[in-house]
Amino acid sequence: MSLVSLLFWLVVAAVSILLLVTGYLMHVTRRISRQAEKLVPAAGQRITVDGHDVHYVESGAGRPILMIHGLGGHLHHMRRPLMEAFGDDYRLIAIDRPGSGYSTRPRGDGRLSQQADFIAHLIDAMQLERPLVVGHSLGGAIALATALRHPDKISGLALISPLTHHYSEVPPEFAPLHIPNPVLRRLIANTVAVPMSARNAPRTLDFVFGPQKPPIDFAVAGGALAGMRPSHIYATSTDLVALRHDLADFETRYGEIELPVGILFGDKDRVLDYRRHGLSMRDKIDDLDLEIAEGVGHMPQYVVTGQVVAFIRRIAARAFQSSTPAAASGDASGETKRA
Repeated sequence: MSLVSLLFWLVVAAVSILLLVTGYLMHVTRRISRQAEKLVPAAGQRITVDGHDVHYVESGAGRPILMIHGLGGHLHHMRRPLMEAFGDDYRLIAIDRPGSGYSTRPRGDGRLSQQADFIAHLIDAMQLERPLVVGHSLGGAIALATALRHPDKISGLALISPLTHHYSEVPPEFAPLHIPNPVLRRLIANTVAVPMSARNAPRTLDFVFGPQKPPIDFAVAGGALAGMRPSHIYATSTDLVALRHDLADFETRYGEIELPVGILFGDKDRVLDYRRHGLSMRDKIDDLDLEIAEGVGHMPQYVVTGQVVAFIRRIAARAFQSSTPAAASGDASGETKRA
């Protein structure tokens, strides 16, 4: 056998092995995804906004409060236990952001300006009367961008562990999700990402929830398995890559925000440094209501749910200028507090 012939058959063998491995990983991904969809099905309502099939849940009645989850999250991060503990005197709406959970994202690269415009269009589509926007983590950055681009659409912001400042380098914990090439991103999402996410779940949850532990029923009752799907992982990676576009620009404009704004941060947050993303905002937004939850990590809505409910109610009272007992049950003074 000649050397050329040998090289040819080696290439054929390598390609065949690669295709077999890829096919196997795609099969495993589909199997995990089907099981995730069976255990955590789409259980909310749907509305079409900008071509997006948006999945959402709502409860209660009254002035609207719109809740936006963070990177890699879904509406379950706001639904349980936060919405369940809130009461029914406000109309609470939690969404799967475009591409996340069971919402679609037909077009767009996920930059903050696009997501802020989507929130404004969603408010119009749902006929919400200037809602208070609650944003967690990346959802906080989207809420801030909405306040800058569409201040007339909302009444105020209640931000939980928000991303507020850009970073020059991708944190190592997020590096596997930072895939700039969309073709490679799609390939990875449909092959290795889901099995690796399942394998690394304990370490990921420890990072996100630490120093606390996630709820025992977080996988199913907490909806976490909704994220074990290629479309969700692709959207998460897209959102992460898109932060390079305009977060730094929005960061320089926070002083333009004239709406009531509150921030609640845990001082043991492992995902976002509360000093950089929380304390520094005191010098950028007038009359900022800043609350620090001592000993709490990145998910205070799970750990100190009652404190988060009181915080949102306090900002809602300011934002809606309401004097009803239910809305004013929290202190509306706007003073800095500690848990």
